Amino acid sequence: MRTWLVLPFTALFATTAQAAGPEAGRFSMSLFGGVDMPLGGDVHDGATAAVPDLGPLNPALAGVDAELRIQSRGHDRIYDLATTYGVEFAYAFDERREIFGQLRQTRADEGMVQVGGAFVPALDTTLPVYGTFGDYEALSAEVGYRHYFGTAGTARPYVGARLGATRTDEIRATFEIPDAGITIADAPFYDSGWQATGGLDVGVIMPVSETFSVTLASGVRYVGDLKDDDSAVGGLGLAGINDTGSRVSVPVTLSARWDF
Repeated sequence: MRTWLVLPFTALFATTAQAAGPEAGRFSMSLFGGVDMPLGGDVHDGATAAVPDLGPLNPALAGVDAELRIQSRGHDRIYDLATTYGVEFAYAFDERREIFGQLRQTRADEGMVQVGGAFVPALDTTLPVYGTFGDYEALSAEVGYRHYFGTAGTARPYVGARLGATRTDEIRATFEIPDAGITIADAPFYDSGWQATGGLDVGVIMPVSETFSVTLASGVRYVGDLKDDDSAVGGLGLAGINDTGSRVSVPVTLSARWDF
């Protein structure tokens, strides 16, 4: 074969063999961003509580009793889609195995939803109760392991697993019964605190050059129950509704990765 035909194939092979991606003894840094879709977990549980006198909540209703009928509401009903972004560092044992450490910020804007009703016997009717919950903001620190398939230098799928901890910021809530002129504004609901977290990953890494690649990833994430604050809702007999807060979600992220 003529030399001018051999050289391009030789150059292509050399580039492919050294393309970005896991390689024995190699470190990498990635910046990523995307969305995080809630799949399960409640922001609050359900409960039924008798309120013998609505007067403390609205003086015009002194002597009127009611029964609060609160229903559970999930992250998907209140927060919907969250944004997520962060940074990661990894070390490869070889072209198939690597460990990583990751810092990730997740944020969802405040959400409002009808949380249940207040049955008023004197009116023989149920008045809607609404809740507005403050922003969901969480910082996660995790370590994990990935295993790659396929041939180095090409687009390669992988699977992985991770464990760590998440610090979720304080969440306050405002509860309203508009038809009764009742508002409990900016009530403490969850304290800031740390929760255990973990997840499973799937993705594909796509080399672009010898040191740069792009990764498309998804999987499932779990964050444990939040730290409840009953100082506002406890007096209404609803102390148990915030004994939850765990979140199960599916992220979809795109990352830029540099190997060195």
